[in-house]
Amino acid sequence: MDILLGLLAIVVVLGIAFLLSNNRSNINYKGIAIMLVAQAITTWFMFKTSIGGWVITRISDGFNKLIEFGMEGINFVVGGLMVEDGGSVFFFNVLLLIVFFSTILSVLTHLKILPTIIKYFGGFLSYITGLPKVESFNAVNSIFFGQSEALLAIKSQFHHLNNNRLYIVSASAMGSVSASIVGAYIQMLPPQYVLVALPLNMFSSLIVASMIAPVKVDKKEDKVDIKDVSDSKSIFEAMGNGALDGGRIALIVAAMLIAFIASLEFVNWMIQAVFAGVTIQQILGYILAPIGFLMGIAPGELVQAGGIMGTKIVTNEFVAMLELQPLVDSLSEKTVGIVAVFLTSFANFSSIGIIAGTVQAIDSKKAVAVSKFGMKLLLGATLGSILSATMAGLFL
Repeated sequence: MDILLGLLAIVVVLGIAFLLSNNRSNINYKGIAIMLVAQAITTWFMFKTSIGGWVITRISDGFNKLIEFGMEGINFVVGGLMVEDGGSVFFFNVLLLIVFFSTILSVLTHLKILPTIIKYFGGFLSYITGLPKVESFNAVNSIFFGQSEALLAIKSQFHHLNNNRLYIVSASAMGSVSASIVGAYIQMLPPQYVLVALPLNMFSSLIVASMIAPVKVDKKEDKVDIKDVSDSKSIFEAMGNGALDGGRIALIVAAMLIAFIASLEFVNWMIQAVFAGVTIQQILGYILAPIGFLMGIAPGELVQAGGIMGTKIVTNEFVAMLELQPLVDSLSEKTVGIVAVFLTSFANFSSIGIIAGTVQAIDSKKAVAVSKFGMKLLLGATLGSILSATMAGLFL
């Protein structure tokens, strides 16, 4: 029954994407089928095979080792301010790790290691699916870099992008997460679910976006340029730039958390002044309960899980993860896995502004188009998150 409901959820997601499509006759059904099969194989391999489990463990161990290195730097700077006796300060113990991870990504980008890997993996993805190379490159690139950085990496190709292509690259950016933040995520949630969400989101974003905004590109114009992906002139400059970028991200996330968590409390206070005992999370939970049921969430946990997922959409993934974190041991493993995968993306209202602002900095004319399809972009990215979470739930 769970499998049938999961398959029905996938059909519902694809059906909504089909209804939202602006050119149904041009949808690349073969590419979509290939990516769905790739998602299923990836999830089965990582959750159901001993080799996949070993891979997840090794990757998780690698992240944990990097976290240890990052904590050395954090302790040196703010060690005297740390809370003793097992306590922690979220900004110090979680957010400041972004600085170190951002530094590593910046160095790997400067050395052309990451861009080269991404280019050829994106090229392979384009080859097997028939999707354009720029869109495929951007989808893979979005696994490693944040929304702004991913779009800036293809700024030299922006003049080639019509509205449909612009929608796809924007959806990939919104439907993914940055590798620089993954270290913070696995401090809050089980690592295996965060890690499996990365490839699942890449495929989901492309599946949904290429149905909503199908494209066909002349092979002569279908090229990817990685020459200007880094402005750094040396490794040390790359380290400095990465550290500064990471620091800015940490401060931005901290500021957004303060604003969103305080706003949630304020909204709940107003709601409870009229309806005692009711919260915005409960309201969102009831709204999302039907799709949560199809995704495979246990009936007794639908409202609670739906509330967390809704919180992510109206605020951001960090706020929702902080709500899920204390419930990991009390909710069923399947519910935790489904919700964790759903949360591991940037699909929320604030991301519309982030993407529109980035595109504005690259091409002001195209920023107008992004602003016009902003809500459709959020809907598509959210459908992608539902697809990824449902796929994970089928194998839990």
